Amino acid sequence: MGLMKEVVFLLRKDLRLELRSSYAISGILLYVFSTIFIVYSSFQRVQPDVWNALFWVIVLFASISAVVKSFVQEHGARELYYYTLANPTSILLSKMLYNILLLSLLSLLTWLGFSFVAGNPVKETAQFFGIIFLGATGFSITFTFVSAIASKADSSATLMAILGFPLVIPVLLTLIKLSANALRLMRDTGIEKDVMILLSIDLLLLGIALVLFPFLWRD
Repeated sequence: MGLMKEVVFLLRKDLRLELRSSYAISGILLYVFSTIFIVYSSFQRVQPDVWNALFWVIVLFASISAVVKSFVQEHGARELYYYTLANPTSILLSKMLYNILLLSLLSLLTWLGFSFVAGNPVKETAQFFGIIFLGATGFSITFTFVSAIASKADSSATLMAILGFPLVIPVLLTLIKLSANALRLMRDTGIEKDVMILLSIDLLLLGIALVLFPFLWRD
């Protein structure tokens, strides 16, 4: 089976498993909307610059909750079964693609919920959608690989947070700067440069993950 066929097959498998056990997504959504309600109850009126920072912080922690289970649920006999059937690169790419889809949906729902209770300061909607996709891609690449490392140890959620935060900080800061443009909080003529920086970070992390994951998978 070719690499792309394996990736598509494994991606469909993950989607079917998620649909069968929708309690995981429901729990993440409950966390997101509970956090949004607490923010609304605390601030009542959220200024656009605060809205921008709070939005990405909520998405960040929701992403950790969503991605932490990527490899934790593959322990034991199932992991050995996949090892005999699939290329480790296919497994990693399918997990990343699945998490990109999941985090993009999660970010959009967060934006809708946050806009409902705290207003919608976004002026450039199409640009903001693109930033959400870039953010979902960056968070997915980072946390999926970190989840693979953390799954090999006990207290995987704690280890994932410790390993993931230093890697994701450059991504988070760039996203906040880019979305400030979409909210018209600033007029930065170098937005293309920031997008290229973010894509470069994503590609660098992806390259490191693709090189190291096969060795980690065989461990």
